[in-house]
This record gives sequence, C-alpha cells and structure tokens, in this order.
Amino acid sequence: MSQKKFHVAVVGATGAVGQQMIETLQKRSFPIGEISLLSSSRSAGKEIEFNGEKVIVQEARPESFEGVDIALFSAGGSISKKLAPEAVKRGAIVVDNTSAFRMDENVPLVVPEVNESDLHGHNGIIANPNCSTIQMVAALEPIREAFGLKKVVVSTYQAVSGAGAAAIEELHTQTEAILNNEAPKAEILPVKGAEKHYQIAFNAIPQIDVFTENGFTYEEMKMINETKKIMHMPELKVSATCVRLPIAVGHSESVYIEIDQEGVTAEQIQKLLSNAPGIVLQDNPSEQIYPMPADCVGKNDVFVGRIRKDLDEDKGFHMWVVSDNLLKGAAWNSVQIAESLIRLGIVK
Repeated sequence: MSQKKFHVAVVGATGAVGQQMIETLQKRSFPIGEISLLSSSRSAGKEIEFNGEKVIVQEARPESFEGVDIALFSAGGSISKKLAPEAVKRGAIVVDNTSAFRMDENVPLVVPEVNESDLHGHNGIIANPNCSTIQMVAALEPIREAFGLKKVVVSTYQAVSGAGAAAIEELHTQTEAILNNEAPKAEILPVKGAEKHYQIAFNAIPQIDVFTENGFTYEEMKMINETKKIMHMPELKVSATCVRLPIAVGHSESVYIEIDQEGVTAEQIQKLLSNAPGIVLQDNPSEQIYPMPADCVGKNDVFVGRIRKDLDEDKGFHMWVVSDNLLKGAAWNSVQIAESLIRLGIVK
C-alpha cells in the first residue's frame, strides 16, 4: 500500500456500522494522516478514541469535507443523498453504505472480490451493497467464473443488528421479559413505522423492510437487483426470501444455484471456494463442521459450508453462507473498497 497518508472522514461515526468502520481502519493500519469523525448534531461533541488519541465528533455539514480524500458514509440514505454530492464537490471520493445510490447506473456497486475493476468507472460515489447481497455474491463469483451461473434462489436468516442498535436492545429486553414470564414489548421489528410490530425473541419474522407491490419486500428486491448489477448479469434468475431471526450479529443464507455446465461435482465447488479470496470453507458434515453465525462475529471473511449437489437437477447445488453483517456486510467491505482505491491508484 502507498506510503502516502490520506484524510478520511467517517459519517455516522457513533452508529453501529460507523464504530465498526473506525475499528476496522485501526486494525488495518489504514494510511490515515487526518481523520474526521462526523455525525448528526445530536451526537456531535462525543469523544471517540482513534489510534490512541481522542477525536471529537463533529456535526456533518457540507464544509466538513474540505480537504477530505475518502469519505465513508453510514448515516442513513437521506444524509447520504444530501451530503455525498457535497463531499464529491470538494474533491472527496465517497464510499456509501446506504441504499441511496446502489441502483444508480452512474454509481459502481462494488464487492472487491467480485467486481473491483468497476471502481475505475466512478464519478465520485461508490456504493456498498446490501449486507446480505455482499456475502452471497462473494461466495458465488468463483463458481460463476468457473462454471457459469443461471439461477439463484436464496433464503436468508438475518441478525437483528441489521435493523440497528435499538433492535439488538429490543431482542435483549424481550428475551428477559419472556424468561421472567412477562409480556414482551415490540416497537421496532419488522420495520420502524409499520402498522404492527412483532416480538423477535424466540420467533422468526418473514419480513425485512416493507413490502412492494409484487409481494417481495424491499430487502428481497435489493438482493435480486444488486446481485444482477454486481455480477453484470441482468439476465440472471434471482429470487429471495428474507427472514429476521433472534440473533444479534451474523447473517446466514441457504443458497440454491444452477450453473451452466453439466457433470460438475460438489467436491469441485468445495475446492474452488477453498482457494477463493475472502472465503473460508467450513464443510465437513461427518464431523459436524459447518458455518454458524456465533462463530463468524468479529471476522472479515465469508464462511461457506453444506455444499451438496441437488438430487434431481444435475446443474443444481445447495450451500450455506454465513458472515458478520456489520463487517463484511458493511464496515469491512467499505474499508476494503477504500484500500482498493489506493492500491489501484484511483485516489491519489
């Protein structure tokens, strides 16, 4: 990596993903000359330690981006829409972790293991995909490259942290209430502002985000549309069902795929993924070795197991994909994009 030091801004520095971004920048020894930690006016004034020094969080304003090289955004779509163009105007490259720009045809949607070269086509803003999309496409890309890909059917089992810190707190308070034989209060899930809220403790909610007119939720449509965009495969058949589980951190996915080639074995796919960047193969059913969300917390990789050939479809395979949704699904993928920008000489 370049010896040059960069001025980095983190927008949404006090949120769950923002804090993970700050931690990841430190762990990676990212070449930072100056850091600006930005937030809403509500959180401004807080102190956060960065590389042994206390940094005061400032309110995010257009002028906050003067002299910034890379701005990592994770403060909600409305903030990104308002401030990301202001950051670009002042010469920063924005890596945005919200859904604000993901489907904009002028904005690259990037998972470095899959489509790093798309970074060259940026116009100042790069979008970080949805957490559940990231881990799936990272696992599918080596397979697509080797054997082609024509169909993906995914069911997700998603952690409550995807709905923010308040959802984690609600999971804890509901669990405590139920264990004390008290009625749990539900105010957040499946989605803020919904007509009804349901308990997540000891439950599974088959709704993440609101429903669209076609019966799929926005979360499901994000996975469908983002997968096609990232893989440059508008013709790819993708379907998704997204479910919220009472897990704090770590998304899991049951993925069924159909490839183009005949006669491929599960062992070939296992070998392929065992050598793939950012993927850890955990697949030994005889010893009950497979990925689980409890084991992935705090790790940057995508974990894959339970790879098996479909019993009826020669080109069909099943797999189980698990990752820390706050790291690879958000903070780490954003920092990884920033590292790629430096390595490819796109940010100077």
